Amino acid sequence: MIASKTQPPRRRLTPSAVLTDGRLALMLPLGFASGLPFLLVFSTLSAWLREAGISRTEIGLLSWVALAYSLKFVWAPVIDRVDVPVLARLLGRRRSWMLLAQAVVAIGLLGVAASNPQSGLGLTVAGALLVAFASATQDIVIDGWRIDAAPTERQGLMSAAYQLGYRLALICSGAGALYIAEFVSWTRAYEAMAALMLVGVIGTLLAPRIDIITKRERFTVASAVIEPFADLIRRKGTMLVAILALVALFRLPDFVAGVMANPLYIDLGFSKTDIANVSKLYGVWIGIAGAFAGGIALGTLGLWPTLVTGAAVAAGSNIMFAILARAGADITLLVFTISIDNFASGFAGSALIAYMSALTAPGLAATQYALLSSLYALPGKLIGGVSGVVVDTYGYPALFLGTAAIGLPLVALCFVIRRDIAQSAEAEEDIQPLASTAGR
Repeated sequence: MIASKTQPPRRRLTPSAVLTDGRLALMLPLGFASGLPFLLVFSTLSAWLREAGISRTEIGLLSWVALAYSLKFVWAPVIDRVDVPVLARLLGRRRSWMLLAQAVVAIGLLGVAASNPQSGLGLTVAGALLVAFASATQDIVIDGWRIDAAPTERQGLMSAAYQLGYRLALICSGAGALYIAEFVSWTRAYEAMAALMLVGVIGTLLAPRIDIITKRERFTVASAVIEPFADLIRRKGTMLVAILALVALFRLPDFVAGVMANPLYIDLGFSKTDIANVSKLYGVWIGIAGAFAGGIALGTLGLWPTLVTGAAVAAGSNIMFAILARAGADITLLVFTISIDNFASGFAGSALIAYMSALTAPGLAATQYALLSSLYALPGKLIGGVSGVVVDTYGYPALFLGTAAIGLPLVALCFVIRRDIAQSAEAEEDIQPLASTAGR
């Protein structure tokens, strides 16, 4: 069946129309469920282990559980192609994987709660690994559901609502867990966090069943692993080189700056209280505001204008760190710097997530998005590791001005892919009537 070419062009969405979309509300509990496990296998768990007398070397080695988040594209094809027995018939493929992952996260947290790091570190590590693997799996399936559930122009605000839920979960699993551990016990803290996974379960059960089924249903290596990557090459051709370069570089200035931001504040003489109040509290909410602004821009202006604006402002905002490094410990300038940087980062994040979502194909979204999201984070992690060498050799201003300059090739790449974005938008308008009935 071929969609008619005579349908009227899709209208730009008004901010009020986007904000009243019920799917945005669903992204809050789903984002909360994604964010809750993260700190519980990293900094919060590290505090418990150190208090229990575990060596810093062992604590450092435990950080390798983060590999589950970096390698999630390896098992993402299973999420796209395989049904969870029994549950899939009741909930559909996406939601059944969500519910299973959330249950396993809760079980892993209860395992950590039942462990005693001093006498049985192995159980603690096993529980943390289970939580990390299930949490990464949950991220895969939530991203797949989000992409299948809404068109490109709504992906920015879907992402912003997700980030809000995610940030609220970080507060619970960070400060909240530490408070419970301080006044009750670590065991009760992790039991409470396991109970909070019910927030995600409720979101999963309330979410509509949306499963876009492709022609190749039988699980084979060719259909599950090779096909998602071959599909990108087939659809984008040589343009894929520019696309992947843009994705890989888009958040590089933000990631590299993030590594050296706190050392800069300390070296300038800001107190830990100043850093916490401005960067960790105030800055978080400014970042969320930027994410929602990016989502609104996507719905009203379109994908390409929002993407090129995000590329320019996210990289350019690093100039403020260079100015701060020259000016010294000026609290007003610190607030101004954090405001610009976090707002720009949130705006650019929404634009990039919407663009990566638009690159995926129906039925292959989880695998393709997992690949793209792993790609955009990897260069920042690698280059961020040598950012300290740059600072020691050339100083803070040189580092931040260098990362700001990355905005020039980013904007150029945005112009290279402009026609491809326009063609993809036209194709999406043509298939929209079919896609809207895919989950019925």
